Amino acid sequence: MPNQLTAIDLFSGAGGFSLAAHQQGFNILAAVEFDQKAAETYQFNIVERLGAQTQVFNQDINKVDVQSLMRFQGIKQGELDLLLGGPPCQGFSTHRINDSGADDPRNQLLLRYFDFVAALMPKVFIVENVPGLLWKRHESYLNKFIDLAHQHHYRIVNDKPLIINARDYGLPQSRKRAFILAVRSDVCMKDLNWPPTPTHFEPKLNKTPWKTASSVFEKPSPQVLTSLVERYVYVNKWDTEQAQKFVNNLEFGTKLNNTDPCNIHMQHTPTMLERLGNTPLNGSRGESGFTLRCHSNGYKGHKDVYGRIFFHVPSNTMTTGCNNPSKGRFVHPWENHGITLRHAARLQSFPDSYEFIGNITEKARQIGNAVPVKLGNALIKKIKNELLTPSY
Repeated sequence: MPNQLTAIDLFSGAGGFSLAAHQQGFNILAAVEFDQKAAETYQFNIVERLGAQTQVFNQDINKVDVQSLMRFQGIKQGELDLLLGGPPCQGFSTHRINDSGADDPRNQLLLRYFDFVAALMPKVFIVENVPGLLWKRHESYLNKFIDLAHQHHYRIVNDKPLIINARDYGLPQSRKRAFILAVRSDVCMKDLNWPPTPTHFEPKLNKTPWKTASSVFEKPSPQVLTSLVERYVYVNKWDTEQAQKFVNNLEFGTKLNNTDPCNIHMQHTPTMLERLGNTPLNGSRGESGFTLRCHSNGYKGHKDVYGRIFFHVPSNTMTTGCNNPSKGRFVHPWENHGITLRHAARLQSFPDSYEFIGNITEKARQIGNAVPVKLGNALIKKIKNELLTPSY
């Protein structure tokens, strides 16, 4: 492909951002990922199955010599179009309380990312992280990163990271992430509209509504749908006709393939199966009569754990524990087990053809860490059309 745009993906994980870039026509020259199973997933799907000419470096990024990488790939400073990356976010996570995480060594990886920016000098770079990146206790890392960008003649779009929710771009998942978009000073950005204009909205706005979590699950039996109508009548105080119309309008997906290696879920104890069986449709742990040990002293947190995924709204955020009901609202909408890995991958907008390598825990970690493919497409398409394509 003549004049094909180029990209490199740092902290590439299983390849969500790279898959989006590939779908947008980018030649992904290299990907760096420390986790072996995630790197194997990337290699199998992006390189072997889709035919990308990407060199996958399964290495600690601190040990990657960027100058050697550039020589190996034949990249000269300033030639790369787009640098992608999502440094590990655990140090910035909202799950860390008080000041824990403030000096997490993983936070330094945000600055290590910039070593690659300084060497490559790409036309555009984009960083993805959790909203906790913006917290006061991480201010020094973020300010240092932004200062480095300015020193190297980059403009941070909107002068700060922006929080973007995947549900606003057609994902059946509410997933807020911070994105830093930076443009080299010689690249024209006068017409840039960032972030991209949302395509999906809160239903009451009478625009294209958010995708519901139901859209990744096969249509349930008539008995389940009847019970769901009754549930909306009970919870929302609707009449039966209103509830029936609402259920009739729910979108459902295709049935899972029985041979799909991701069509697996956690195996639960008999006691847990009984608790899940006592949890109503759209229900929460509290409705099952199950009290967590940590709640015995009046603690009110972790309300979503062991809850069923709601049919009618985007799902909660898929995390590295997305297959484990003890980690969040990850119980199947009507069956008495956690969601399958494929359902979680669908909520992240991976196609069913995308295979994940590793055991169930390793696969769940890859899925939860990924940049959702559909969101990646929306962001990269905007960057390509308004910042990079005019240069050719």
